Amino acid sequence: MNVETGAPSLQFIRALPKTELHLHIEGTLEPELIFELAQRNKIHLPYANIDRLRDAYKFSNLQSFLDLYYAGASVLLTERDFYDMTMAYMRRAQDDGVIHAEIMFDPQTHTQRGVKLETVFAGISRALREVRETTGITSSLILSFLRHLSENDALETFDAALALRRQYEDLWISVGLDSAELGNPPEKFARVFALARELGFRLVVHAGEEGPASYVCNALDILHAERIDHGVASEQDPDLMHRLQVEQIPLTVCPLSNLKLCVIQNLREHNLARMLRQGLLVTVNSDDPAYFGGYLADNYAASAEALDLSHKEVAILARNSIVASFLPDDAKQKLLDLWTAKVHELMPHAFAS
Repeated sequence: MNVETGAPSLQFIRALPKTELHLHIEGTLEPELIFELAQRNKIHLPYANIDRLRDAYKFSNLQSFLDLYYAGASVLLTERDFYDMTMAYMRRAQDDGVIHAEIMFDPQTHTQRGVKLETVFAGISRALREVRETTGITSSLILSFLRHLSENDALETFDAALALRRQYEDLWISVGLDSAELGNPPEKFARVFALARELGFRLVVHAGEEGPASYVCNALDILHAERIDHGVASEQDPDLMHRLQVEQIPLTVCPLSNLKLCVIQNLREHNLARMLRQGLLVTVNSDDPAYFGGYLADNYAASAEALDLSHKEVAILARNSIVASFLPDDAKQKLLDLWTAKVHELMPHAFAS
């Protein structure tokens, strides 16, 4: 069958080499694993069974999701818990054709419950290193600050994490900003991001999800973010859209997340395709897939169907994900070469000059 005709299939999508750049590891906790860890750690859950927990996955906005997200994370107590959670995600990512993942984690969600930061780092990192050694899939970590907490809390967390930096320098390369966006503008965290930048960390910021386009501008101009997580509100500002296109600032878009959290009412309304066709460096990601009904390939497939994306456009989205990664230039080029070879195999005429 000629894959350049018809709608892009899941088989085609999974075959494309791609990266995932906007993934909260705590958001990969499936109900089955939540119950398993709760039983292991003797934690009582306010849900009678897995089906009752799934029934709670009906969100009206970002905050309604976050309330359940933090409750789910309460079952994570030991290094083994963080390892099991991370391994479960990486297996799914491999099935979806992910060849590199840049994974966000929220240490404050755990340290506030008395879990040691060392435990969080150790469990996640052990899984990522094991996957790297056994499959060749590479990864890195984005330590994300919770924006509904104070900047002083973020600074204290960052200081504690820096004591562990040497142990995890092969993985921890970035810092980010997530959680409730409205009322917590980027400039609230100017000092901690300035410090992280000075220390050589790559910088990413959630902006323009529920917040306005001005949050995207401030993330770029005040926090010096290199990549914007979400960014779908950027269309409110034509000058910003022009800047994103000219400077090729990556946007890590999460279509099913936007639908589930009511940022949009119908996936056909999403601006992913418009931004792609205007030449912006947009990527597709799954955000918190256990809660939003789809991992990476599911997000690609749903977007392709709803937005009439061609095989070539889906392939470009996969390529964008490699370009937008924080991989070193030589490693990035290897993945781009892999993408080129696979695209030529799947659709030899699509990119012919």
